Amino acid sequence: MRRVLILFISSFVFVGVSSFVSAAERLQPFVLASENNGELAATVAEVKQKLAAAQFDVIGAYRPYKDAEVIAFTNDELKANSLKSPRGGYAAVMRVSLTQVDGKIQVAYTHPVYWSNAYRLSSDNENVFTKLKSTLGFIKTFGSGDKNLTAEDLREYHYTMMMEYFDDPSELQEFASHETAVNTIEKNLKMNKGGASQVYRLALGKDNKGREMTLFGVALGADNCSGDNYIMSRIDRSNPRHTAHLPYEMLVYGNEVEALFARFRIAISWPHLPMMQSETGATFFSIMCAPGKIEDALEEVTEK
Repeated sequence: MRRVLILFISSFVFVGVSSFVSAAERLQPFVLASENNGELAATVAEVKQKLAAAQFDVIGAYRPYKDAEVIAFTNDELKANSLKSPRGGYAAVMRVSLTQVDGKIQVAYTHPVYWSNAYRLSSDNENVFTKLKSTLGFIKTFGSGDKNLTAEDLREYHYTMMMEYFDDPSELQEFASHETAVNTIEKNLKMNKGGASQVYRLALGKDNKGREMTLFGVALGADNCSGDNYIMSRIDRSNPRHTAHLPYEMLVYGNEVEALFARFRIAISWPHLPMMQSETGATFFSIMCAPGKIEDALEEVTEK
């Protein structure tokens, strides 16, 4: 449902997360694996080789803007765990990013335990995390500033009052069947409807509610409020970079198509980002137009 501008501004006023816990229990959205000199294309190839050797399946990759690449991957455990929870398909794909910053390449990946809780899986994917640390490396977790978010916090996360939760998605379109929905989305992505293109498609099977799930990773290339570069250039200004936030997802769930509402999907990658003011100039106010424009773009992708 559309939110009026006044509601957006008022609902993005910064408040603290309600519960704080010890550092030992803290979860953050991303993991910095390495930071080295090198050439981007060669490092991308090396990361893909490491993932394949560890039996992760690379299902897509793209360069959202200069000096950055995102690789989407999955494995049997991620897929199996995603089927055990309603709408769990969002957690079936992890992402590793490579970003050139100040002459070095930052390799970072999505923290499986963080995202499994944010997406309310019955499993925390701890085994996947252990495997990724040995496959890609581990320096530190990052991405939530001074916020201390526990697994319990993440399962009920929203940025502040009147903001969307995980179970408040953008409801984009309803089709006669799952297959029709998938075929329509693929066709529209090939036509770059809404400035969008396909990064990956993953058919998962039925969740524990018996509803078929297919997850799409979507690059938003329009040079406006919905675009990947537009958004990231305004809010991804700290180090390490949050490039692994991308790409955006669309879930075909049964015969319906949805996407996590942008005020949830962006905030879960930057839970500490203030609304109005920061030292780097990165604020949610700077992308005030983005949630509505992202929803508009994804609605175009589902046009019949």
